[in-house]
Amino acid sequence: MRLDKFICKSTEYSLVDALALIENRTLIVNGIITVEASHQVHKNNVVTLNGKVLTPRPSRYFLLNKPIDMICSNVDEQYPSVLNLLDVDRVTELHIAGRLDADTTGLVLITDDGHWSFNLTSPRNKCEKVYKVLLSRPISDDATKRFLEGVLLQGESKLTLPARLHIIDSYNVLLTLTEGRFHQVKRMFSAVGNRVKSLHRQQIGNLKLDVDIGQWRSLTHAEVEALSVHE
Repeated sequence: MRLDKFICKSTEYSLVDALALIENRTLIVNGIITVEASHQVHKNNVVTLNGKVLTPRPSRYFLLNKPIDMICSNVDEQYPSVLNLLDVDRVTELHIAGRLDADTTGLVLITDDGHWSFNLTSPRNKCEKVYKVLLSRPISDDATKRFLEGVLLQGESKLTLPARLHIIDSYNVLLTLTEGRFHQVKRMFSAVGNRVKSLHRQQIGNLKLDVDIGQWRSLTHAEVEALSVHE
């Protein structure tokens, strides 16, 4: 975690206050005065402020069912941020682990644990995400095979990782991915001559969406652990 964010998570100081404290050379990390806000603080580091050891608050983990026309951002833009739906303290400390487009609905994970979210979204850890897709045209006969072999997205030189396609009917499918390139699902179907009409993420790892649209809940300890990568 960045030092400035570590201060915010360990105290009631704002980010502006934390930057000022760092600039004034009041932070000591493992016995050394540290003046870089971006300095990475690890679990075994000892951080002191004016002689007091800082201990971060426990991390928080939320599941949310994202409505259409909301964005996975920390600030409102053309559409409002999904963080507006959370009725919790210190919302500004949270971030979204694996974003969805404004016109995509479904399962979003929100946390203040940067290490957890980084591992969760890293393609090397092969965390599966399941999307329900409504198509504009009937699915082609060779789509399942092509997705399993990997397809070449427009403007890229590397094939997508193998993806599983389960056909519900001609226009409705489930797609399981282990990576998250820009607009990947839409671009994959475009690569096989189709177009996505609606997109809904219903599962990440073993975690299935179980709240109504626009609603949220905290993850259990077991759910957090199930999605964790232990190094």
